[in-house]
Amino acid sequence: MIVTEHLWRNYGTRPAVIDLNLRVQRGEILGFLGPNGAGKSTTVKILTGLIRPSSGRALVAGFDIVEHPIDAKRRLGYVPEAGALYEGLTASEYLELLGCLHHLDHSVLVSRRGELFELFGLTGDQHRRLHEFSKGMRQKVLFAAALIHSPEVLFLDEPLDGLDVNAAMVVKEVLKQLASQGKTILFCSHILDVVERMCTRIVIINKGRQIADGTAEEIRRTTGAATLEAAFSRLTGSHDAAGVAQRVVTAIERT
Repeated sequence: MIVTEHLWRNYGTRPAVIDLNLRVQRGEILGFLGPNGAGKSTTVKILTGLIRPSSGRALVAGFDIVEHPIDAKRRLGYVPEAGALYEGLTASEYLELLGCLHHLDHSVLVSRRGELFELFGLTGDQHRRLHEFSKGMRQKVLFAAALIHSPEVLFLDEPLDGLDVNAAMVVKEVLKQLASQGKTILFCSHILDVVERMCTRIVIINKGRQIADGTAEEIRRTTGAATLEAAFSRLTGSHDAAGVAQRVVTAIERT
């Protein structure tokens, strides 16, 4: 599970995350939403141990990410928004490196690596260097790397970015099945229709603060909106998309 308790993160004098209290249970897929700069990626970076909180606590699979970072990281998988890969390695070598870092038995590593490459359609490319891969292929490798050690908790930051339709369908089905097995998943995305279909619960943050928590239906009902997109717009203050678009078009035409 994932827990934050009065979590704060400041950059200088500017707070990016403000008194955030989250609880994501086993078997949940939590949609974690917010406009650009709301604090989503900062929260995920804290939960994955990439940065430290300014105050408060963050627990992953029962372990404090600051006090017991190795124990927490053993149990989590992470697909970042912009993943950096060791581009001089082949895809096969990269997954072997990750498997070794997680102390996987070699036979388990070989078996899982083969299954993941087959799942993502990378079997024929596994011995190519990662610098030769397209954006979508790199995203598939990041997914495979996040899953290779069968983590208890998954953090996904814009995970479908760059994937083709078929690969995205596979990933969504994989996530549903992992949740049904009791895995805990935090899913960040700007694709709200996917979030609405995939996630069992949604939390929306804006300017570092949590402003909504519930199912998509509950959030729509609370805001009086017909869609999650409209509810998100009302909650985050972006009401007049058509008006903004008209002003942009007008500005372009004047120049």
